[in-house]
Amino acid sequence: MDKHVLWLTAGLVLIAVMLIVQYLTRKIENSFMTRTISGVILLDVALIVIIYGRWLLYATCLVLSLIGAFEFYRAMGLHQKTKKINALELTGYIGVVLFYLSLIAEGLIPRIISVVFCVTLMMAVYVFTFPTYRIGQVMTALFGILYVGVMISFVYQTRILPNGKYAVWLIFICSWGCDTCAYVFGRLFGRHKMTPILSPHKTIEGGIGGVVGAGILGMIFAFLTHEDVPAFMIISVIGAFISMIGDLAASAIKRNEEIKDFGTLIPGHGGVLDRFDSIIFTAPVIYFLTYLVSM
Repeated sequence: MDKHVLWLTAGLVLIAVMLIVQYLTRKIENSFMTRTISGVILLDVALIVIIYGRWLLYATCLVLSLIGAFEFYRAMGLHQKTKKINALELTGYIGVVLFYLSLIAEGLIPRIISVVFCVTLMMAVYVFTFPTYRIGQVMTALFGILYVGVMISFVYQTRILPNGKYAVWLIFICSWGCDTCAYVFGRLFGRHKMTPILSPHKTIEGGIGGVVGAGILGMIFAFLTHEDVPAFMIISVIGAFISMIGDLAASAIKRNEEIKDFGTLIPGHGGVLDRFDSIIFTAPVIYFLTYLVSM
């Protein structure tokens, strides 16, 4: 069998199984059918975009970053429904676009320049419109660029690595695989709460099961695609652990701001940040670990 067909089939089966289990097990208020249909569409689009890569994945990550930044600014009160986009919020969106433009150039320097320029631009808005904005709002705008724009971009950056067409799937295996396995292990063996106040239903046993399960999935994926099995397993274990931090971080933000979801863009799932909360943290980790392994 052609190698490309094999890794495509393996990725499709693994991700499809994980998503189906998530749909069947998560307690949600939205109808099961709505969540399933939107999830299948999302999966199909993700597969096409990631497999094709290049400019299509680049543009998709940029759009997701802009939408995610909007959701974050709205949750944090920087964007208000009754008002138009303000100068500080607009600067945040410009910062996301500038960072993505810096990815076109090779090397780390253009990316550093884009971040420094964004900080300078935001402080310029802050001082020349003083006292319109408070320093806390400036920090929120800057954090939105880093938390959403920069972090999501690593899905694209991982894909363009020498062996990125395989490694990029580890981002989703770690995120969704850990989530699914954690739920199953938590239901079967969960006794000790991981974060009783933040997420009462998550258990330490479930977390361990999620990390181990993601490691096994990564190992199976590496075997099917003829990649380095030990390396993919270790990367998956580390990525799975980090994915839980991403999930809990998003939950903490929503708890602090007293909102249920970041948005309603994806029926039955919420917004971009609700669906990609763990991926935001997993993508950079997979990128750097893959880069180190390939050195």
